[in-house]
Amino acid sequence: MQHLNSLKSQINKYQNITKELAETSELLSILETENDESMHPALEKTLDKIEETISEMDLQLKLSGEFDKNGAIVSIHSGAGGTEACDWADMLLRLYLRWAERKNFKTEIVDSLAGDEAGIKSITFIVKGEYAYGYLKSEIGVHRLVRISPFDANKRRHTSFASVDVIPEIEDDIEIKIDESDLRIDTYRAGGHGGQYLQKTDSAVRITHNPSGIVVQSQNERSQFKNKNTAMKLLKAKLYELEQEKKRAKVEKHYDEKGSIAWGSQIRSYVFMPYQLVKDHRTGFETGNVQKVMDGDIDKFIHAYLSHKTKKTP
Repeated sequence: MQHLNSLKSQINKYQNITKELAETSELLSILETENDESMHPALEKTLDKIEETISEMDLQLKLSGEFDKNGAIVSIHSGAGGTEACDWADMLLRLYLRWAERKNFKTEIVDSLAGDEAGIKSITFIVKGEYAYGYLKSEIGVHRLVRISPFDANKRRHTSFASVDVIPEIEDDIEIKIDESDLRIDTYRAGGHGGQYLQKTDSAVRITHNPSGIVVQSQNERSQFKNKNTAMKLLKAKLYELEQEKKRAKVEKHYDEKGSIAWGSQIRSYVFMPYQLVKDHRTGFETGNVQKVMDGDIDKFIHAYLSHKTKKTP
């Protein structure tokens, strides 16, 4: 049924865009005859919308990976830069949440660790929506920020780093064998802000998979049972991704490419000062509209990356 609904959605998009193009063509013919300039803004808006839809459909044609249609599990980790880096990780979180909102995707934060003074040291969240993983896999790597620090009384320019990792959300019908004897399950009191809303029970769950050394945790649900289920889902996805990485290690070293979270390993730079520029170092695509990007408008970067990968694939 999911596959059927997906196909219906694609056909509906095609039919709607064909209809809109036909109507727009007729309107253009009328405008040429009557020369009514008052209709131009509405026409331009319609054409922009059509172009955006076609671009999205073209993008989906480039998403042919086995799990590109799946949801995505996204992890952000602050790197070199202390409080600055924690704030930068928080800014990236806002960027991706805004992007998901633009796509009408649902998001669910499953684990987070706050910074000592501001921002976040690390966070893991799930983006639920068709092609979420296919889109967001372009974000894997180190992201570099250059700006005047709001935490520096002398208003000096600082460079901060944060890494983004993305793996597909694996559905329950994918068979991953996990031996219970290989797991160490710990419960602990969920962290977060104090006061009357502080959780009093040990509802947070941490699972360690001893053979691989993978550690996952979930603390955002009040129920220990729900947190355990979420943690097992994360573990299942990470174990699957680990096996996939082993298979394609000779072709694409995902974790090696990501590198250390510091200078020289960034995939994209966000410069706020002394000029404004966001540039992807893999594709060369760039834009001077930094605010628009920080508000979640990253589709052109995603499109450029997927086009770049398609050209490189024999």
